[in-house]
Amino acid sequence: MPIQTVAIMSPGEMGHAVGRVLIEGGLEVIACLEGRGDLTKNFAAKAGIRDAGSLETMVGEADLVLSIVPPAKSVETAAAASRAMRSAGKTPPYADCNAVSPDTTRLVGKEITRAGAEYIDGGIIGGPPSKNSVPRFYVSGPKASLMSELDGKGIAVRPIGDEIGRASGLKMCYASMTKGTLALQAAVFTTTEALGLTSELKNELMENSEGLFEKIEKGTRRLPSVSGRYIGEMEEIAATYAAVGMTPKFHQGALDVYRFLV
Repeated sequence: MPIQTVAIMSPGEMGHAVGRVLIEGGLEVIACLEGRGDLTKNFAAKAGIRDAGSLETMVGEADLVLSIVPPAKSVETAAAASRAMRSAGKTPPYADCNAVSPDTTRLVGKEITRAGAEYIDGGIIGGPPSKNSVPRFYVSGPKASLMSELDGKGIAVRPIGDEIGRASGLKMCYASMTKGTLALQAAVFTTTEALGLTSELKNELMENSEGLFEKIEKGTRRLPSVSGRYIGEMEEIAATYAAVGMTPKFHQGALDVYRFLV
């Protein structure tokens, strides 16, 4: 059955932007705004996302559910959706698109399959969709191809296999480089400033790699405003590393940096 109505849990900064481009692509997008704050409600209104009223009504109307929430809320969000599906008697496919470890996505999947719904493991790489940004939604699992109908509607959907955990694993590895490196750079700049050596470091970086200082400075400047969102992600990355026998200490350290910057 073709996808006509997509439910988004929850239309925050990333979720509402995804909803907006899907609407522009001809789909109806709904959410459950019951108990949500004014910011989320405003995001939804701005994007044109319709409030379904309750979780039961939302899953009852949806052809596909996308979970786009903070990593720490992935499992509880799935549990709530699973209960709503059983209550509504409707089990639309559910894609978890959050920055979680392969082990966590498998826990999410257990919640969803308990209701009898198909589960898709997903991971988003890239910022919110815009005129200049098309995020990549990597998906995996036996039913990952169901997401392909969204491809080209402001997002790029990239299936990478039938195994649950592959998409989340890729997201963890990618974010471990990008956001892990940002944390290291923030720690370097903070320490350099404390030692009174910022000017000297800037000169050294400019001499050896033109523009590197400005690039790092630009990347780290916004971290205090977003560090709170990165904390849970660092915890999931550390767990991913530990699960394969690699030290989790790099990203436990990055976690400390982001906590310091909040």
